Amino acid sequence: MAPISEALIFSFKSSKNSDDPGEKKIESFKVASSIMDAPLLSNTVEGAVDYQGRPAIRSKTGRWRSSGFIIGVEIAERFSYCGIGSNLITYLTGPLKQTTVSAAVNVNTWSGVASMTPLLGAFVADAYLGRYRTIIFASLLYVLGLGLLTLSTMIPTFSPPNCHNNINMTSCHPPQYQIIFFFSSLYLVALAQGGHKPCVQAFGADQFDGQHPEECKSKSSFFNWWYFGMCGGIVFSNLILIYIQDNLNWSLGFGIPCVCMIVALVVFLFGTNIYRYSFNDDNDNPFRGIVQVFVAAVRNRLATPPPATVDEEGGGTLPLQGANQFRFLDKALVTVSENSKKDWVVCSVNQVEEAKALLRLVPIWAACLIFAAVNAQSSTFFTKQGATMDRTIWSGFQIPPASLQTFINLSIFIFMPFYDRVLIPIARVFTKKPSGITTLQRIGTGIVLSTISMVVAALVEKKRLQTAIDSKIVDIPEAAVPMSVWWLVPQYILIGIADAFTMVGLQEFFYDEMPKGLKSLGLALYLSIFGVGSFLSSFLVSTIEKLTGEYGHDSWFSNNLNRAHLDYFYWLLLGLSALGLLFYLYFAKSYVYSRGYIL
Repeated sequence: MAPISEALIFSFKSSKNSDDPGEKKIESFKVASSIMDAPLLSNTVEGAVDYQGRPAIRSKTGRWRSSGFIIGVEIAERFSYCGIGSNLITYLTGPLKQTTVSAAVNVNTWSGVASMTPLLGAFVADAYLGRYRTIIFASLLYVLGLGLLTLSTMIPTFSPPNCHNNINMTSCHPPQYQIIFFFSSLYLVALAQGGHKPCVQAFGADQFDGQHPEECKSKSSFFNWWYFGMCGGIVFSNLILIYIQDNLNWSLGFGIPCVCMIVALVVFLFGTNIYRYSFNDDNDNPFRGIVQVFVAAVRNRLATPPPATVDEEGGGTLPLQGANQFRFLDKALVTVSENSKKDWVVCSVNQVEEAKALLRLVPIWAACLIFAAVNAQSSTFFTKQGATMDRTIWSGFQIPPASLQTFINLSIFIFMPFYDRVLIPIARVFTKKPSGITTLQRIGTGIVLSTISMVVAALVEKKRLQTAIDSKIVDIPEAAVPMSVWWLVPQYILIGIADAFTMVGLQEFFYDEMPKGLKSLGLALYLSIFGVGSFLSSFLVSTIEKLTGEYGHDSWFSNNLNRAHLDYFYWLLLGLSALGLLFYLYFAKSYVYSRGYIL
């Protein structure tokens, strides 16, 4: 069996000497067919190899068996990441003694960086290391970052001497070197997440063959169950770690995620023998081909583009319907002169279509930024609202305000199986599509729900402020507003269901619509939406704080939330969300999928 497999892989490599890419594929399979019988050939997965570099056997690699390990890793990673991020604003305004505005900006900035670093991680994975090796390297970096973060809170000498005998530790400002050490460790975690997040998800999707009818359906379900498992990790994090951090010990609350990531790495390595590894048969850097198109188009900017054509090799990534879009890139197909041809390789139709595929994603990416800005409020101002309200469940026990984020993930936890097992099969009957509804329809539905959540949030905050006025505790910020924290639950639930539609839809959309060699980059682009959205939220908060806090007035984000106006901020986000939705609908309506259908 091994010699046969090695002969097959050798046929892939030796066929590279042919100048015609079409002949490469034909010769590869001619050689393979002469060695292997037809049933064995049909049992291999095109473009994938096993851990020994042999053609991946469909029945022995991939599918749910291997993706189960990967989903397990994601559960552990989300448990660890959210154990840091979900309650970060409490740590910053508590032990680090930052103002509400400074803490919110720092949380949003860190979250933004953590969501942008996947672009770097995806580049490294797709161009150099591959997803498997990038995941291992990122996991080790993750463990290091979490370990240092824990250390920043537990070394006794890092506490100021005058605070050792102070019962209220939060009344003491920590020394500058502790703050620097803490944030350095925090951003190391963000860098590690950049290599981990896009590669793990893309690697999980790689376990399913999109060209196989049954596995294609399974891949669509994979994104649902992936998000389902991810939310499970977040739920446990919000229920367990946040309670430990608020009521027991911050060092323990940060140390548990470190141990969890070590376990996640071990679990990931267990599945090595049954994973499918993406095989790039032209052995070319996919980024180079994309950049080459844009450079060639600029060089040939004065030339006339050729008529719209399809790739004669059959390797084009886009249907004919999209051939007339971004026609200026077709100039990369033009040979201006013989000298030019010697200086620069003329791009293929396939390269140009891949560049168009990337460019076509930009309007959809931009249209979802406001959704991401709205999403950022659940871990910042929603949490600060909850901290001012009555959080008593029973005598002597108060729910930590950050734990309310659990309702986001619980709503996803409950809704996702219903969506996958009930709504999608019904939709398939009417649309005849394997995914039930298109990914753009799914994304748009979530944006609508996100917009509605801002209406609910603004109305609840208005009632909270009025309750504080009626109770005459406006100037007593330490007093709990006599209004149950459960009033916040509906806005959390709406955010959760919106995430189930939009975030999962974005994951599948950016994975499917990217060229084969750039799948990790596609998922990194999806994550960057939330990075830029967090930066946008930080910009809005900083600008509004400056504009509304002038001349001694209380700003919308006053430290005393009873004198703040978060409701005004939520109404502003509502207006921006409505504009973003119109922008999204305009571009989504005309989008041509790589599989040839329109919204």
